[in-house]
This record gives sequence, C-alpha cells and structure tokens, in this order.
Amino acid sequence: MTDRVPFLSSRLQGFGTTIFADMSALAERTGSINLGQGFPDTDGPDEVLEAAIAAIRAGHNQYPPGIGVPALRHAIAAHQRRFYDLAYDADTEILVTAGATEAIAASLLALCETGDEVVTFEPYYDSYAASIAMAGAVRRVVQLRPPDYAFDPDDLVAAITPRTRLILLNSPHNPTGKVFTRAELEQIATLARDHDLIVVTDEVYEHLVFDATHVPIATLPGMRERTVAISSGGKTFSFTGWKVGWVCAVPALVTAVRTAKQFLTYVSSGPFQHAIAVGLALPDEYYRRIASDLRVKRDVVVTGLRDAGFDVFEPSGTFFVATDIRRLGETDGLAFCRSLPDRCGVVAIPNVVFYDDVESGAPFIRFTFCKRLEVLEEAMTRLKVLAP
Repeated sequence: MTDRVPFLSSRLQGFGTTIFADMSALAERTGSINLGQGFPDTDGPDEVLEAAIAAIRAGHNQYPPGIGVPALRHAIAAHQRRFYDLAYDADTEILVTAGATEAIAASLLALCETGDEVVTFEPYYDSYAASIAMAGAVRRVVQLRPPDYAFDPDDLVAAITPRTRLILLNSPHNPTGKVFTRAELEQIATLARDHDLIVVTDEVYEHLVFDATHVPIATLPGMRERTVAISSGGKTFSFTGWKVGWVCAVPALVTAVRTAKQFLTYVSSGPFQHAIAVGLALPDEYYRRIASDLRVKRDVVVTGLRDAGFDVFEPSGTFFVATDIRRLGETDGLAFCRSLPDRCGVVAIPNVVFYDDVESGAPFIRFTFCKRLEVLEEAMTRLKVLAP
C-alpha cells in the first residue's frame, strides 16, 4: 500500500502509478531493454496502416457514431462468425470502445451495484482491481498456481457468495500466458448459470495462441446471453496506441455498458476504427503467421531465461512468460526487477503487483517477448550474467 494521496477518493487509495509506467520509465532512464510493458517494437500490417492514413485523408476525423463506425461493427460481427461461429447483430450487439481497458471499466461500472462482488483470477491485470474499486464493488480472487496455472475448482465455488454479481475472466491470460481449457471454462460456465451470474471476458490475446485453442466462453451452452465478450485490435495488429476495442453481448447488456461508456470517452479513434475494420478482414494466413512468428520468439526467450537460471512456466499464449526467481537465490520480485537494469540492462515486471496474496506472488516476474528477434537475443545474452 502506498502512502495516502491527498484528495484522492478512498476507492482509489493505494493504486498509484501503474507498474507498467514505472518500469517503462526505468527502462528509458537506464537505457535498458524493455521486456516489461507488452507493446511491440514494430508496426503492424501495411494494409492496416495505409487504411488509417486513407481514413484520415478521407475526412474521418470528427466524432464517430457513439456505438462505433458501421464498417468496424460489421467487421467485428463477421470476425466472430468466421472464427467462433458466434452471430452478433452489428447494430444492437456490438459496441466500439477506447481499447479493451475502457470496455472492462465500463462493464464493471454499468453492471455492479455498490457492494457487489466480482470474482476474478489472480494474478490479474492491474486495471481489473482499479475498475472494480471504481465501481464500488468488492474483489474476490481465485488463485492460479504454477506450473500450469490451474485453479482449484473448490476455490472457485467458495469464492461465489450471494453478493457475487459477475466473474471477470481473462483468457488467454496476462500475466501468465495461460489459456483456459474447455474443461475449466465449463466449470466456470456451470457456476455462472447456476448462480445467474454475468461473465465479462477479456480476450485481447485471442489470436496469440501457440499450444492450445482459445475457446470463447460465449460459445458454451447458455453462455452467450450472459457473457460480455471484450477484445481489441491493438495486440492482434500491433497498433496498441490506437486504442480500438469492442464489446459483444446481447442487446440489454450492450445497452447497459454503452450507458456507462458514453460518459467516459464518449467516442474515440475515429480513423483508426476504419483501419481496424480492414485488419479484421485480413486472410487466415495473417492470423496463422502472427501466432507462428510469436511462437518462435517465445521459444527464444524461454530457452534464454532457463539458461540464465530462471524457473520458467512456458506460456500457451499472449506476449508474456512468467518465471520464478528462487533458483537465482532471490525471493523478492519487486526488488529484483528494480535492480535488474543496473545488473544487466533489462527491465521486467514483478508479478506481485497482480496478486492480493502478496506472499504467493512475491517470487514471480514476467517478461514480454513481443519485440524484434535481435532485441530478444541481446536481452537473453545480458541476462546470462545472472546464471548461478
């Protein structure tokens, strides 16, 4: 817990600056290789980039429609049919947002009453805790445990109470790289149906999967009508700064989320919405290639981290690999990450900031591998000085 911040509401005391901003600033200050924050160091496909430039030149620079430009909404609907056989109406069941982060915040603000409980899995992406707090809700966590980051079904059952409003699910999962199995999703779905819960899903890494299959929980029986499915174009197309996300859900849920979202950004990313629509229509080969290229980078980093002495939990998806530093004689991941730039010129993220159970999260740190191959190879060379 940080020192109390003057004027800041009690709901947000203790959050402070995000760990990503802190560690990226540390990387810049020390000239280190930044394997902390998950943004690529190259742009995405030329077709998408040129579509953005064309949209700007065509005058798509004013407020877009509140629910998103029609071209993107229809492209999202086509994407959901194409990859998952899920049918969503582009006019009533899709909402474009300022990235997935806004979609998650708007969903929690719209769907939770003060005191409602939100069940999520730890480690969790840090915006989840802040969004739950801003909604006046209460966070209840179920721990994912290495090496495969499975959860105990009894822990999930115990986390659900009469005050539970929704389950917040992230798969493929940041920061662990876990892809929830169909069996795990069926356990979650059964509890959601039995307790009449909404499931809000963060699926931004849906196409960045290597050794597993991403199954949207909305495809399971009885789940489409109670799922708010969230994704974005930033990770899939390597344009994270454009902040184009979306929500897919039944009309009543979309209406609820839109009611909150319109008082956050109202609208955003006008010309970039047209560009992401082009991206979503790219051929299957593009989607195969991005996963294949990222798998090669994952393997380089997994091997390099093992050679440097880390225990490595090989990810099945996302940009990230989680590691355990105890084989290096270390136990405090936060202190370790703060010292790493001076020790070898590399920046990572301490996973403890994603845990309520600080003791459990202390020895784990996360590296990203969404950088150019030569950057990753240099980082792995630098890290070898840590090897015991």
